[in-house]
Amino acid sequence: MRCSENIEKGSHTVSHLSCHIVWVTKYRYSVLKGDVQLRCRELLMQICGAEEVEIQKGVVSKDHVHMHIEHSPKQNISYLIKMLKECSSRKLQQEFPKLQQRYWGRHFWARDMVNGVLVI
Repeated sequence: MRCSENIEKGSHTVSHLSCHIVWVTKYRYSVLKGDVQLRCRELLMQICGAEEVEIQKGVVSKDHVHMHIEHSPKQNISYLIKMLKECSSRKLQQEFPKLQQRYWGRHFWARDMVNGVLVI
Protein backbone atom coordinates (compact mmCIF):
# COMPACT_ATOMS: atom_id res chain seq x y z
CA MET A 1 0.00 0.00 0.00
CA ARG A 2 1.26 3.45 -0.87
CA CYS A 3 1.50 6.43 1.43
CA SER A 4 -1.76 8.24 2.08
CA GLU A 5 -0.34 11.42 0.52
CA ASN A 6 -0.65 9.83 -2.98
CA ILE A 7 -4.31 8.93 -2.48
CA GLU A 8 -6.82 11.52 -3.66
CA LYS A 9 -10.01 11.77 -1.63
CA GLY A 10 -13.27 13.31 -2.72
CA SER A 11 -16.54 13.64 -0.85
CA HIS A 12 -17.62 10.11 -1.90
CA THR A 13 -14.52 8.69 -3.56
CA VAL A 14 -10.99 7.57 -2.90
CA SER A 15 -8.65 7.18 -5.87
CA HIS A 16 -5.07 6.45 -6.74
CA LEU A 17 -4.52 6.40 -10.52
CA SER A 18 -1.26 5.53 -12.18
CA CYS A 19 -0.32 4.36 -15.63
CA HIS A 20 2.71 3.31 -17.61
CA ILE A 21 2.91 4.98 -21.01
CA VAL A 22 5.37 4.35 -23.82
CA TRP A 23 5.67 6.12 -27.14
CA VAL A 24 8.20 5.96 -29.95
CA THR A 25 9.74 8.34 -32.44
CA LYS A 26 8.36 8.13 -35.94
CA TYR A 27 10.04 5.31 -37.90
CA ARG A 28 11.87 4.43 -34.63
CA TYR A 29 14.76 6.67 -35.65
CA SER A 30 17.41 6.89 -32.90
CA VAL A 31 17.39 10.67 -32.50
CA LEU A 32 16.93 11.03 -28.75
CA LYS A 33 20.63 11.24 -27.95
CA GLY A 34 22.85 13.82 -26.27
CA ASP A 35 21.37 17.32 -26.04
CA VAL A 36 18.09 16.23 -27.68
CA GLN A 37 17.61 13.53 -25.05
CA LEU A 38 18.32 15.91 -22.17
CA ARG A 39 16.03 18.62 -23.56
CA CYS A 40 13.25 16.09 -24.17
CA ARG A 41 13.52 14.96 -20.55
CA GLU A 42 13.34 18.58 -19.33
CA LEU A 43 10.31 19.33 -21.50
CA LEU A 44 8.41 16.25 -20.32
CA MET A 45 9.10 17.16 -16.69
CA GLN A 46 7.91 20.75 -17.30
CA ILE A 47 4.71 19.59 -18.98
CA CYS A 48 3.93 17.11 -16.19
CA GLY A 49 4.60 19.83 -13.62
CA ALA A 50 2.23 22.22 -15.38
CA GLU A 51 -0.47 19.54 -15.64
CA GLU A 52 0.03 18.50 -11.98
CA VAL A 53 1.06 14.98 -12.93
CA GLU A 54 3.62 13.18 -10.79
CA ILE A 55 6.31 11.19 -12.62
CA GLN A 56 7.16 8.04 -10.64
CA LYS A 57 9.74 6.74 -13.11
CA GLY A 58 10.77 7.78 -16.56
CA VAL A 59 13.37 7.01 -19.20
CA VAL A 60 14.10 8.77 -22.46
CA SER A 61 15.81 6.14 -24.62
CA LYS A 62 17.32 6.70 -28.06
CA ASP A 63 14.07 5.97 -29.92
CA HIS A 64 11.28 5.86 -27.31
CA VAL A 65 10.05 7.23 -23.99
CA HIS A 66 8.80 5.27 -20.94
CA MET A 67 6.91 7.06 -18.17
CA HIS A 68 5.13 5.76 -15.08
CA ILE A 69 2.90 8.57 -13.88
CA GLU A 70 0.27 9.26 -11.25
CA HIS A 71 -2.61 11.52 -12.20
CA SER A 72 -5.87 12.88 -10.90
CA PRO A 73 -9.19 11.29 -11.90
CA LYS A 74 -10.12 14.68 -13.36
CA GLN A 75 -7.38 14.36 -15.97
CA ASN A 76 -8.05 12.60 -19.24
CA ILE A 77 -5.07 10.35 -19.96
CA SER A 78 -5.41 10.62 -23.76
CA TYR A 79 -5.37 14.43 -23.48
CA LEU A 80 -2.32 14.26 -21.23
CA ILE A 81 -0.41 12.06 -23.70
CA LYS A 82 -1.43 14.37 -26.53
CA MET A 83 0.01 17.32 -24.59
CA LEU A 84 3.25 15.49 -23.83
CA LYS A 85 3.79 14.49 -27.45
CA GLU A 86 2.57 17.70 -29.08
CA CYS A 87 4.48 20.18 -26.91
CA SER A 88 7.71 18.19 -26.82
CA SER A 89 7.64 17.64 -30.58
CA ARG A 90 7.11 21.32 -31.36
CA LYS A 91 9.81 22.53 -28.96
CA LEU A 92 12.39 19.91 -29.96
CA GLN A 93 11.96 20.69 -33.66
CA GLN A 94 12.22 24.43 -33.01
CA GLU A 95 15.39 24.07 -30.94
CA PHE A 96 17.09 21.38 -33.06
CA PRO A 97 16.79 22.16 -36.80
CA LYS A 98 18.44 18.85 -37.73
CA LEU A 99 15.25 17.11 -36.57
CA GLN A 100 13.17 19.09 -39.09
CA GLN A 101 15.30 17.68 -41.91
CA ARG A 102 14.55 14.10 -40.85
CA TYR A 103 10.89 14.65 -39.89
CA TRP A 104 9.28 16.68 -42.63
CA GLY A 105 5.66 17.55 -41.95
CA ARG A 106 6.46 18.20 -38.28
CA HIS A 107 5.52 14.68 -37.15
CA PHE A 108 8.17 13.67 -34.61
CA TRP A 109 6.35 11.00 -32.61
CA ALA A 110 4.60 7.97 -34.09
CA ARG A 111 0.81 7.85 -33.92
CA ASP A 112 -0.67 5.83 -31.05
CA MET A 113 -3.90 4.38 -29.79
CA VAL A 114 -4.76 5.23 -26.17
CA ASN A 115 -7.91 3.78 -24.61
CA GLY A 116 -9.41 3.37 -28.08
CA VAL A 117 -8.70 7.01 -28.94
CA LEU A 118 -6.20 7.87 -31.65
CA VAL A 119 -3.57 10.23 -30.23
CA ILE A 120 -1.55 12.16 -32.78
